[in-house]
Amino acid sequence: MKKHIAIAAMTLATISFTASAALPFSLSSQDIADGHPLTQQQVFTGFGCKGGNASPQLAWQHPPAGTKSFAITAYDPAAPTGSGWWHWTLVNLPAHTLSLPAGAGKTDSDKLPAGAVQGRNDFGYAGFGGACPPEGDKPHPYQFTVWALNVDKLPIDSNASGALVGFMLNSHVLAKAQLTATYAR
Repeated sequence: MKKHIAIAAMTLATISFTASAALPFSLSSQDIADGHPLTQQQVFTGFGCKGGNASPQLAWQHPPAGTKSFAITAYDPAAPTGSGWWHWTLVNLPAHTLSLPAGAGKTDSDKLPAGAVQGRNDFGYAGFGGACPPEGDKPHPYQFTVWALNVDKLPIDSNASGALVGFMLNSHVLAKAQLTATYAR
C-alpha cells in the first residue's frame, strides 16, 4: 500500500512539475490587443500621421530557463519597402525585467532600466516610432515581440539598424512572445 502511495505521489509531482514547466512564454499589454487596432497613442507624429507616438505598456511572463536578458522589437512586415519597417528595437533589458510602462520608448526615456539600448528605427532615430502606413493601404500588422536571449548584453548602440539588431537577436534567441496589432488610415 505504501508503495502505491509513493508512486502516486511521484506521479502527481511529475505532472505538476511538467505542467508548470510547460507554461508558454507570453506577452500582454494594457494598451494593445492581439488582432485589434492600435490606438492613436501608438501612431506616429509626422509623415501625415497625427498620434501620440508612444510605445505601449508591455508585460511578459514565463521566460525559458537560461534567459540572461530580453529585447523588444516592433516591426511592420507589410510596409511597402521590400524589407518591412522597424518601428522599435530595444536590447539589453536585464533578465529580472518583466514589464515596461507606456512611453518607455521615448528618445529621452527615463523609464528604461540602466544599460538598456534603443537602436535606430526606420524613421532614423533611436527610440519608438509609431504606426504610419500609407494612406489608403489595407491595415498593416504591427508585431510587438519580446525576445528571451542567452546573453547578458548584445554589442548594440543607438546607431544600430533594425537589420543588425534582428541578426543579433536571431543569433541569441531562446524564445519569443508576440502580439500583433493592426493599423490603417
